Formats: sequence, C-alpha cells, structure tokens
Amino acid sequence: MKLIIAVVQGEDAQRAVAALTDKGVSSTRISSTGGFLQQGNVTLMIGVDDGQVTEALKVIHDNCHERSRYLSPVPPLAEPGEFFMAFPVEVEVGGATVFVMSVDSFEKI
Repeated sequence: MKLIIAVVQGEDAQRAVAALTDKGVSSTRISSTGGFLQQGNVTLMIGVDDGQVTEALKVIHDNCHERSRYLSPVPPLAEPGEFFMAFPVEVEVGGATVFVMSVDSFEKI
C-alpha cells in the first residue's frame, strides 16, 4: 500500500481529481498555500495499492501542467521622495510536487 501526496496548483486540482475518480482512484483534497508566490494550491492525499501507483502518477502528470505567469514584484520600502518602477517578471507556476510513501496500515471507516 502506498500514500501519494500531490501538491498541485489550484487551477489543475478539479481536473486531476475528476481524472483520478474516472480511473477508480479516490482522493482527499486539502486546500493549501505555499511557495514563494503564496498562490493557492491543493494537496491531494491518495491511498493506492502498489500496482496502482504508476497509473495514479500518470493521471497527475497528464492533468497538472506548468504555465507562465507575469507577476509584479513587491516594491521595497522606499524613503519619501524615492520612486520605484516595478516591471512584471515572468515565472513558471503549476505542475505538481509528488511524494510516494509506503503505508503500514490503511483503513476506510
């Protein structure tokens, strides 16, 4: 038995959960925030048999994509009379961070 913990971008979460459900894999969805951008993420906790790990990872890979975003940096604290022009910066967001761990016991109650 394995526990898959997948941290995915909020935009990809619903599609990933639906695709996992279509494959007969249930998951628990936890809202989370993280990373230096402080954008909304979703943490999926997925309990599967050892033989289902590859299929679950493929579903996550197929439904969670990196994308480019333009963000304006936070201006530093300026002294009165100083001027700071913030230009948008392109960053890559999305994809998924996935952990796969062995589980000693798993019960559905």
